[in-house]
Amino acid sequence: SLVPLLKGLKPKWRDSLYYHYFEFPSYHMVAKHFGIRTSRYKLIRFYQFDEWEFYDLEQDPDELSNRYGDPKHAKTIAGLKRQLDGLRTAYKDNSDVRAMPIEWRKKYRPGRE
Repeated sequence: SLVPLLKGLKPKWRDSLYYHYFEFPSYHMVAKHFGIRTSRYKLIRFYQFDEWEFYDLEQDPDELSNRYGDPKHAKTIAGLKRQLDGLRTAYKDNSDVRAMPIEWRKKYRPGRE
């Protein structure tokens, strides 16, 4: 509702956004994934390939350097994973997120098995 804004009240804005991308395989071949984005960080799970990506958007706004395995970010990533699980539950996202068989992953992610 916009009523609180019209009354001049300051709403409690959310501090993170959940999203889920489903179109794979398709024209531009971006794998199915879901993620969470805050003002500073973005955590993505490419569940069919059992892969994660994490970006510090303050340091890397173009998302060129995946920092998921960096121990320096372990605490932040753990917190984002908890938030991500909570958001998936809140939005009742019960999609099948199992990884695909290794043969399938070899076809679409050669060199990453």
